[in-house]
Amino acid sequence: MTSIRALVSALAMIAPAALSVSEAVAADTLKVAIGQINNWENQMPTLGQQAGIFEKYGIALENFGTQGAGETLQAVISGSADIGIGVGTAGALRAFAKGAPVRSLCAAFTGTGDLYWYVPAASALKNLKDSTETNTIAYSTSGSTSNSIVLAFARELGVKAKPVATGGPPSTFTQVMSGQIDIGWSAPPFGLDDLQQGKIRIIGRGSEVPSMRKQTVRVQIVNLSALKERNDAIVRFMRAYRETIDWMYSDPLAVKLYAEKIGKPEELVVLSRTEFHPKIALDPDRISDIEGVMADAVALKFLDAPLTKEQLAEFFRR
Repeated sequence: MTSIRALVSALAMIAPAALSVSEAVAADTLKVAIGQINNWENQMPTLGQQAGIFEKYGIALENFGTQGAGETLQAVISGSADIGIGVGTAGALRAFAKGAPVRSLCAAFTGTGDLYWYVPAASALKNLKDSTETNTIAYSTSGSTSNSIVLAFARELGVKAKPVATGGPPSTFTQVMSGQIDIGWSAPPFGLDDLQQGKIRIIGRGSEVPSMRKQTVRVQIVNLSALKERNDAIVRFMRAYRETIDWMYSDPLAVKLYAEKIGKPEELVVLSRTEFHPKIALDPDRISDIEGVMADAVALKFLDAPLTKEQLAEFFRR
């Protein structure tokens, strides 16, 4: 009797461990390329995984950062990433129109008020229109939202500065403060402490471009093969993604974890989220003014022509 009881007790102890191993084995791994991985609006995969939300849906994420939408697109097109986070809509449409195996997974960000352009405090430039052909203005990579906005600055506002790809906010800041670039770009909360300390001045925001204010300027993309062959995992990814957004805007722990990650005060993160990243802008189901996106993309030579209704239906898989 004693030996039977001991065996039952031992099995009871082993069962949870076996279940844990089974669950770990059953988890689907997805590789996620994230443009500007430290930006708040791109935190769903990283913070959501840290909070255990994706694990709850049987998803394990291999997240890695890129310098922007151009690199993210290439990672997804090549299949080295299943999902791409924070890709300019115009750039994604261009890749799709040229036959790249990418589709839109959901909206990433609607509006352009989250990006700003700045100069060192001592700069003679007071606003974007003060710039001349001798000045330079930064954007991240080709096909990114910052790229589209900089081109729109020239087309709609008459900004004359020469566009230059500078990568992410940290590398851009270094180039601006060392005098290599006249006008830098950034996404909050990066740079806000420097702004408060009087080291830099904001001279323009993406929201100044009239045509782009209500556009879904960034989308999350998925590799077509991954979408077809691993559809169940992608569906569960999106369930976790939506839950993560709700958590990021309701649980103070999200702010705490993010502040620790980027080394900024929690108060600055809350300010940034409130002023630059309203929750509605991250709504994954809010696809807004795609006709305007395509019109601007054609005008800015991102697209040769607007996509047809059939092409849009294929690209924006719902």
